[in-house]
Amino acid sequence: MAGEDMTDRPGARSAFAELLIARRAELRPEDVGLPGGGRRRTPGLRREEVAVLAGVSADYLARLEQGRDTNPSMAVVDALATALRFNETERAHFGWMALTTGSESRCPSTAFDPVLDQVPAALRSVLDALAPTPAFALGPRANVLAWNSAWADLVAPLGLLDDPDEVNLAVWTFRHPSARTTVTDWAQFADHLADQLARTRLRRPDDERIAAIIAFLCTEPEFARRWQPHRLAEDVPTLLGFEHPSRGTLTFTVQTLAADRDQQVVIWLPRQTEARAPELRLVPGHAVGE
Repeated sequence: MAGEDMTDRPGARSAFAELLIARRAELRPEDVGLPGGGRRRTPGLRREEVAVLAGVSADYLARLEQGRDTNPSMAVVDALATALRFNETERAHFGWMALTTGSESRCPSTAFDPVLDQVPAALRSVLDALAPTPAFALGPRANVLAWNSAWADLVAPLGLLDDPDEVNLAVWTFRHPSARTTVTDWAQFADHLADQLARTRLRRPDDERIAAIIAFLCTEPEFARRWQPHRLAEDVPTLLGFEHPSRGTLTFTVQTLAADRDQQVVIWLPRQTEARAPELRLVPGHAVGE
């Protein structure tokens, strides 16, 4: 069928266009309520089928997939997300891809801002107040910006603080020899960090520092295999386990609190003290101000 070649103009494609093509190839007619059966030249749904489901023309969808149109309206993006059966997490990711596909004027400047790496005094006080529960401030590049003494005592034997001026969870996970032997579910943790960097890259396409971290990690085969910037992943795992060299088997419940400056407070609650969590009086997603 004319125009159905999924390799049209690859050099012109954006992440948004590539995701459209990849998702269309993954779905079967029966997944979207269409009759199945019959032979197809390419896997997945035909372009015309997605166009009908989304209420757009097949020619317009072809222009989106081929990178000839980079300015879809949010109504079109929402209709395509419905047609492609994205869940809520996937819709948000898909929307960001659409937003960053067009002109730079459609989204705020994302060039490197040193303020992102500065931790407000109030946030540092929060970290200290959380002791003896391990807690730290996490930046958008998976960089650990500040931490309390409990977290330092826990992770120092793992090599995470070998260079206290440059602590990065992703770099440690993929590059430090102790990471794979101490993190209980290393594969899940590694997937999560690769996804986090992909989301940051999507939101901050002009950030040279995140680009450098990704380029550095791509020299590691395990990261390169996991680096799928168009993957639509769920958020942070809720459990994190370690085989600690001095403390034995440990399991933490991960709580993440939104803070200012695109930062997060991450709390590792030991499972045996999980019942005391309400004493913290912090609600996940609540912003921590200065």
